[in-house]
Amino acid sequence: MIATETTYENLSREELIFTVVKFQNELEQLKRLVFGSKQERFIPSASPDQLALGLSVEPIAQPEITIQNIEYTRTLQEPVKKSLPTGRTKLPLDLPRERVVIEPTEDVTGLKSIGEEITEELDYTPGKFFVRQYVRTKYVKPVLENGVAETKIIIASLPARPIDKCIAGAALLAYIIINKYIDHLPVYRQVQRFVREGIKLPASTITGWLSQVCALLEVLYVEHCKLVFNDSDYIQGDETYIKVLDKNKKGTTHQGYLWVYRAPVKNLVVFDYQPGRSGEGPRKCLKDFKGHLQSDGYEVYNAFTSKTVTLLCCMAHARRKFDEALSNDKQRAEYALTEIQKLYAIERKAKDENYTHQQRYELRQREATPILKALEQWMINEYPSVLPKSTIGMAMQYSLQRWEKLSIYITDGKLEIDNNLVENSIRPVALGRKNYLFAGSHRAAQNVAMLYSFMGTCKINNVNPYEWLTDVLNRIPSHPVNKLEELLSHKWKPVTSPNNTKILT
Repeated sequence: MIATETTYENLSREELIFTVVKFQNELEQLKRLVFGSKQERFIPSASPDQLALGLSVEPIAQPEITIQNIEYTRTLQEPVKKSLPTGRTKLPLDLPRERVVIEPTEDVTGLKSIGEEITEELDYTPGKFFVRQYVRTKYVKPVLENGVAETKIIIASLPARPIDKCIAGAALLAYIIINKYIDHLPVYRQVQRFVREGIKLPASTITGWLSQVCALLEVLYVEHCKLVFNDSDYIQGDETYIKVLDKNKKGTTHQGYLWVYRAPVKNLVVFDYQPGRSGEGPRKCLKDFKGHLQSDGYEVYNAFTSKTVTLLCCMAHARRKFDEALSNDKQRAEYALTEIQKLYAIERKAKDENYTHQQRYELRQREATPILKALEQWMINEYPSVLPKSTIGMAMQYSLQRWEKLSIYITDGKLEIDNNLVENSIRPVALGRKNYLFAGSHRAAQNVAMLYSFMGTCKINNVNPYEWLTDVLNRIPSHPVNKLEELLSHKWKPVTSPNNTKILT
């Protein structure tokens, strides 16, 4: 087969210009991906008249400054001003203290102590395994059955355990899950860590434990999803890929997707696994949703625009397009980025001053509305002057096509300017992909989605995931089904041990 070269002899001058611009843009993006910085922070170019107001103001004469030398002598009775402490930051008081008393080598018999000099250092002891023994005393009770004297054995019942007849306790199961889904430590590496502690646990055993824990938590996951999809009126949506082993694909992995939905007002996040990136997953999850749905502009979400669902887009994605256009048309791209930066300054002000939703709405109406209108008109005026296929042209086209949806956020104080919150929830998935590479099956991928949902919600609500999961695994086997919501991390409160249980060491 002979390769044929592409010729441009029959192209018009305009088509040749488009082609050259396209290649230049592709080259600039490639160089940026390979050699450039990944951050998108925009710093406007300095210009002499950047802060000038166009006013001619006469300089104000500066008054002459007279320096007077003052000398004084400090007496011994005059109090000396104490300097501020400059030592190290004190260690938290709630940490356990190990007291090491060091006596002088000299003989101190009969001497009077005048105090102690305490020096603290922060140290660490690796976690240790231990065995918990449930000791149940057996009693013999004589009973009379149908006139016949018999004996009855009385013994307490075992407490409900996460996995029946399993040697792993709730804290160990929680530890394994936290290691994998927060610290991104694959199971085989955990096995190596256990071996160093003298415990031999096959990877298949740990994998089996994880599957059984997920089966136990599934009812809690269903309740968690209801709060997001049925009880929320504002959701942000995004998706990311995950590699999955599929028995029907030999020698390769299947590319599935984790669809992520975050309810910013309720501080909840849900991950849902789907084998593909079609609209089937969102249609199933959002079939009963009513309210505002925010996305990155992916066309699948357009199907949800209706009388009950209002779709809005992400300003960060629009901003990213202009950031990519800096190498193509710096002047126009910088202008757009500067105006968008003003919009974000308004959001930062509302956040720093802890504005309520109503106060944020009023601030946006007053300050953001004029900026949005002016920026839209500027793009309308400038778009005919740029090449449609150029990076700046595509940036303007992207924004103009979605400008109404990009501006909806100013109509309600609870809405965010961008989708960054849900994108932040996705970041652990990218770290996990680099470590444990793939899920073992489609079912395992759904378990991954469930655990990421729980771990992500713990992070949003500043809940210690290890403490939460340990307590939930202890309680959920016997917890009333109609009270499952109180086990979710945003409403969770730990409980103490039963009164008939004594812990002896």
